Amino acid sequence: MYSKPEMLLQLMLREWQMERPKLLLTVQGGSENFTLPPKVSQAFSKGLITAALSTGAWILTDGINTGVSKYVGEAVKTFGSHDLRKRNTVGVTPWGVIDNNSDLIGRDVFRPYQPLGNPLSKRACLNGFHSHFLLVDDGTLGKHGCQQGLRRKLEKHIQLQRIHPRLNQGVPAVCVVVEGGPAIVSTVLDYVSRVPPVPVFVFEGSGRAADLLAFLHKQLAADIQEDFLVRIANVFGVERAEASHLYSLLLQCMDHRQSVSIATVLNVCCDKTFGLLTLFHFMCLNNRSPSLIQSQTTSRHQIQLF
Repeated sequence: MYSKPEMLLQLMLREWQMERPKLLLTVQGGSENFTLPPKVSQAFSKGLITAALSTGAWILTDGINTGVSKYVGEAVKTFGSHDLRKRNTVGVTPWGVIDNNSDLIGRDVFRPYQPLGNPLSKRACLNGFHSHFLLVDDGTLGKHGCQQGLRRKLEKHIQLQRIHPRLNQGVPAVCVVVEGGPAIVSTVLDYVSRVPPVPVFVFEGSGRAADLLAFLHKQLAADIQEDFLVRIANVFGVERAEASHLYSLLLQCMDHRQSVSIATVLNVCCDKTFGLLTLFHFMCLNNRSPSLIQSQTTSRHQIQLF
């Protein structure tokens, strides 16, 4: 049984003394290592951290030193605040995939942990540029994904919190998708089909699930099914039956097209403030006040909205 999300949030606010978030940026994507094109990597890294610092956001990832979580760690390292108290990057990590996880066991003690890992091990290390970790143990070993249920509950509970005692508004959330396997399609569908929906920002050019979502988002033709089924099967290495199931899920995601936005190299690589502009767009989609973004923007990141 998972820990209660209200207890976890209390831990984060009282024991860890994290600042209450004004925005939740939940990053989803591939858990295995993959290579991002340099321009996509730059746009993702700079945009994510600019958005987080300018709005007082928390960033949630899987926390491991592979895949999209590693890219988030590199973004924090390169563009993050030098004030460690403002690096609110939380890994919700499956205990069973962590290399040398026994080194982390203790109560009220400091434990040394080597984040480099054994190159021969099939397990992963924690990413050292995350500020905090919630380790999820369901008894499995070497299995990714067991943390998603707790992460989903925690995100929903955080969204119920008021961003200010005098404002009757919960914490808005945005999902950022980079690469990703078949499970990411279901994850995106869960976000966009909620009431209200969680806006999803997809990085085209990052690979696999993200590119399939981006392609279908721009398609209006009705005769693409056969070619697209072949593409799904090739991208994920699955049989036709599974490809058909994933195609159905992707179409359901597109039923909520208004909650999905696609980032391409052309529309973000030269835009230093794309992160803030994107958040402004998402706030409008969800009937948030545009003044929220403006009031949370620091003098270093002033933007003009027109």
